[in-house]
Amino acid sequence: MLRAFFASVFCFATVICIPLVHAVDTRYPTRPVRLVIAQTPGSSIDAMGRVISIKMSELLGEQLVVDNRTGAGGTIGGGIVAHAEPDGYTIFGAATASQVIGPQLYKSLVTYDPFRDFAPISMFAVTQNILVVNPKTPFRSVKDLIGYARSNPGKLNWANAGSGFQSHLAGVLFTHMANINVLHVPYKGAGASLGAVVGGESVVTIVPAPSVVGHLNAGRLRALAMGGEKRSPLIPDIPTIIESGVPGYISNGWGGIIVPAKTPKMIRDKLYNVIVKAMADPATNAAMIKLGAEPMATTPTEFTAVIARDWKSFGDAIRVSGIKPN
Repeated sequence: MLRAFFASVFCFATVICIPLVHAVDTRYPTRPVRLVIAQTPGSSIDAMGRVISIKMSELLGEQLVVDNRTGAGGTIGGGIVAHAEPDGYTIFGAATASQVIGPQLYKSLVTYDPFRDFAPISMFAVTQNILVVNPKTPFRSVKDLIGYARSNPGKLNWANAGSGFQSHLAGVLFTHMANINVLHVPYKGAGASLGAVVGGESVVTIVPAPSVVGHLNAGRLRALAMGGEKRSPLIPDIPTIIESGVPGYISNGWGGIIVPAKTPKMIRDKLYNVIVKAMADPATNAAMIKLGAEPMATTPTEFTAVIARDWKSFGDAIRVSGIKPN
């Protein structure tokens, strides 16, 4: 009789507990969600992350609070998320720099595995790199630029935002694949490198499109080509670098949401559905386009493939550049 009593109590408790656990899961989130951005306020990923956070907050019913954690090429912010409780309350606004470049350059500082310790949810934007020159130069195409560089090896000043930055590695990859010899000139940040090209101190640079939209509209820079696999729908008249004579060249930046690997599937699925809805919102799309970014939503599988592809291409650029990872 005692055994039967305990069995009935266990069954009763089970019937009660199962629905309670299920109810807690489906109520996510019940408090604000921390969105870690591994770059400074005002950077491309910060601006894009703040745009999508507005609509995601509305759809989730809880605020996404942006937390900028910079340093070591984005690996500090990456480490915070990788080691956070996998409960959906700490998520990563990841970018090319923090997820692909930084972990390969700052190996001694990385406290996580960039692939095993994260679960990609969805990209929300692509920022194609764009090849630009000073408008006073005679270069009106990639072929013009390559032709000059081959006739004048080492004489073309190619600006970048600093050693190991995306603009540096994108430029190194271009010159390697185009088989030209230029002088890569590092500056202290994207603003300084663009200012050098605008002022004529350097001739050319390749940078994320959002950083040069204003200069292009004002005529301070001339665009030669885009680094995407296909032409950008934002600037469809500008050809790709592939079209322009450098087969296989792809160099993009992107922004996406990533969570700790052990985050429950229910939470991952909810975040994915929210991102898809957010990126279908006309106002969110318009805000992204205004930044010079191409809005989108990808599946986790598609996002994982992009990370793997860029890991290889930027890894190749790091090796070609001669930078010694630390």
